[in-house]
Amino acid sequence: MDKRAELLLAGKLSDPFSYLGAHPQRRGGVSGTAFRAYIPGARQVRALLKEGPLELTRLHDEGLFEGFREGPHQYEPYRLRAEFQPGRLSSFYDAYSFGPVMSEFDLFLWNQGNHYQIYKKLGAHPVTCQGVRGVAFAVWAPSAQKVSLVGDGNFWDGRRHLMRPRGASGVWELFVPHARVGALYKYEISTRDGALLIKSDPLAFMMEQRPKTASVVYDLGRYEWRDERWIDQRARSDFLARPMSIYEVHLGSWRRKNGWQWLGYREAADQLVPYVKDLGFNWVEFMPLAEHPFDASWGYQVTGYYAPTSRFGTPDDLRYLIDRFHQEGIGVIMDWVPAHFPKDSYALEYFDGTHLYEHSDPRQGEHRDWGTLIFNYGRNEVKNFLVANALFWVDQYHVDALRVDAVASMIYLDYSRKDGEWIPNRYGGRENLEALEFIKTLNTKLYEMYPGALTIAEESTAYPAVSRPVHLGGLGFMFKWNMGWMHDMLDFMSQDPVFRRYHMDRLTFALLYAFHENFCLPLSHDEVVYGKRSLWDKMPGDYWQKSANLRLLLGYMYAEPGKKLLFMGGEFGQIDEWSHDRQLSWDLLDNEYHRGIQNFTRDLNRLYRREPAMYELDYSFNGFEWVDFRDQDSTVVSFIRRGLAPEDEILFVFNFTPVPRQNYRLGVPRAGFWREMLNSDSAFYAGSNVGLGGGLATEPVASHGRPQSLNFTLPPLGLLALKR
Repeated sequence: MDKRAELLLAGKLSDPFSYLGAHPQRRGGVSGTAFRAYIPGARQVRALLKEGPLELTRLHDEGLFEGFREGPHQYEPYRLRAEFQPGRLSSFYDAYSFGPVMSEFDLFLWNQGNHYQIYKKLGAHPVTCQGVRGVAFAVWAPSAQKVSLVGDGNFWDGRRHLMRPRGASGVWELFVPHARVGALYKYEISTRDGALLIKSDPLAFMMEQRPKTASVVYDLGRYEWRDERWIDQRARSDFLARPMSIYEVHLGSWRRKNGWQWLGYREAADQLVPYVKDLGFNWVEFMPLAEHPFDASWGYQVTGYYAPTSRFGTPDDLRYLIDRFHQEGIGVIMDWVPAHFPKDSYALEYFDGTHLYEHSDPRQGEHRDWGTLIFNYGRNEVKNFLVANALFWVDQYHVDALRVDAVASMIYLDYSRKDGEWIPNRYGGRENLEALEFIKTLNTKLYEMYPGALTIAEESTAYPAVSRPVHLGGLGFMFKWNMGWMHDMLDFMSQDPVFRRYHMDRLTFALLYAFHENFCLPLSHDEVVYGKRSLWDKMPGDYWQKSANLRLLLGYMYAEPGKKLLFMGGEFGQIDEWSHDRQLSWDLLDNEYHRGIQNFTRDLNRLYRREPAMYELDYSFNGFEWVDFRDQDSTVVSFIRRGLAPEDEILFVFNFTPVPRQNYRLGVPRAGFWREMLNSDSAFYAGSNVGLGGGLATEPVASHGRPQSLNFTLPPLGLLALKR
C-alpha cells in the first residue's frame, strides 16, 4: 500500500489532497488518472465521470477506494456514488476534486496582518466553486499536524473531511459541496504532540445557544438594509459637536416576556426602539452581544467574536433591530472586548495545541483576577483577527460605535500585577507597546474605512491623549469614559446633604481636567452591581429626598460638558441593584415618584438635544464658565454653558440641600428676562413645585463680578436651568 495511504489510515496525513481526489499517473506505461476516495463505512464506490462511471476498488476495509482510467487527466469536479447498505446509494461531489479557494494574496495579507476583511475568507462561507454550490471552510491553525471539518453533515467523523493546508500560511481550507446553511460544525485539530482538540470556528458567524458550542453555517448576504439615510448622515456628522445621550442596555434583563423569557432581537425592535425614542435618547449602547457561554459574564467573556449571541435570535434578527434604531435616528454602540478572552476549551485557548492567540508566558498572557487570557497583540495574525473583527461589526451589522472595554488592562503590562508578576517592555517600561500599536491601527483603519463610525475607550487611568488623533500622538479614540467623574459624583451624592459642604471638591474637581480629553460622562452598569447598590439606593434621605436627589444627579450630568450615558433603570429610579437574570422593576412606574423621574429624564433629553449650548462646545473652555462654586455654606453651585451663537447661553443653578434658598443672588452676563427652561422640583416630576413662576428679570445689582444679577428662590434638592 502507498505510504500516503498508510498515513491517511493512521490519521497522520497532513495534506489529504496529495493523495485523495484525481491525480495524473502512469501505469504499465499508460498515462491516465488515478481516482482515490476515503469514505468510512462505504461498501462500494463509483466515480461518475463524463466518460462514464468508474468502479473504484476497495484498498482497505475502513473505506479507502481507488480506480484508474486511461486517457488525458481530468481536472473537473466529479461525483461519487457510494453504497453504505445494500440498495441504499448516496451521490455527492467529491470534495477532493476541487481546487483551492483562498488566493495566495489573501494568505499573504493575512500573515502580514493587513487583511482587514479576512472575515470574508476565513470561517464558513456559502459559495459556488467551479459551478457547484457548497460551503468553503477555512481556519488558521499553523501548528496543527492535521485539521478536519466535523459536523452534522459527516456524522462528526474527523476521517471524512480532512482539510487542505495552505503552505506556510498556517491556514487550512476545504470546499464542501452540498453543505448547507444552518449546518453545525467544528474543527478537529491533531496537535504535534498527538492530542486531539475539537474547536469552534473563531470566525463563525453564528453559534449554538449555550450550553451547546457548535458553530453554525450562516449566510450574511441575504439581509436588505433600509438605513441608507442614516449611514449617509453618519458619514457627514461631527459627533464632537452634536448631542449624544446614550441609553445603556443589557438586552437579557431590560424586559422579559412573562417576567422570565428573553425578548428576541425582533421583539426588542418593537419594544425597546419606541421606548428609547420616547425618552429622547439618541443613542443606545448594548453590553456585549458577541457570543459568550456564561450569562453572568454579561458578555464580557467572548467565545464567538464574529457571532452575535444566539440567545436572542439569528444574525439577521440583530440586523433588523439595529436597522430599526437607525430608521428612528438612533445610533447604536456595542461594547467590544479585545482585552481578554475566557479559557473555555472549545474556543480560542491553546487553539492548535500551542498558545496561538494568547501569550505563552502567564506574566503576559493571563489575567488572574478575571481568570482569562490576554491576546498576543504582537502577532500579526492575532492583531489582524481583532482589527478585522471591529471592522466586521461596523461593516456587516452597521454598528456606529464600539465602546472598547478594559483599555487600561491592555495598555499596562503591570495591570493588577505585583512586582515579579510582569515583564517590562523592551525599554524597561510598563506600557504594552504591541497593544498600543494595535489600538492605533484599529482606530486609524476604522475612521479611514468607515467615515462617521467611532470608538469610545473605557480607560480608567490618566494615560495621556486617549481621545486624540493618532497622527497627533494620541491613541485615536473619539471619546473616553470619565471614570473619575463617575466615582466623584456618586461619592458626593451619596453623602447626607448636611455633610455635602465638606465634599464640594468631589463635585467640582472634574472641571479641572474636563477638556484634556473628549469625555463621556457615564452612570453605567458598573456602579449598580456587586453590592454598590442602585442609583436610587445610593441617594440619601426618605422617598421624596431620594427622588429629588436622583433628579439632581441626572440634571448635573446633563448640564456639565461631555456626552451622557445612563444605564437602564436609572431613568425611572430602579430600586433594586441590577441583576442580569431578571428584568427591571417596571411596576415602579405605578408610583408617582418613579414616574416623575422618568418624566424628568424625558424632558432632560429634549432640552439637551434642543439647546446647542449643552453640546456644541463640550470640548472647549469657551463652552463653560463658573458663576459660583465656592458657596459651601449653602452647598449651591452655578455655571453657564455656551454654544457657538451668542444667544445660546444657559445658566444652571443647583441646590444640593433640602433647604429652599430665598433671596439667593447670582450675577449673570447679560441683562434681560431669563426664562425658566427646566425645574427639577416641578410637581410634574413629583417635586415640591418651588420655582420662579416662569422666569426672572435681571436687576442692576452687582454680584459675582457682574453688574447684573438675578434674585432666586432656589428649590430644595433642585436644579434650575434658565435662558435669556
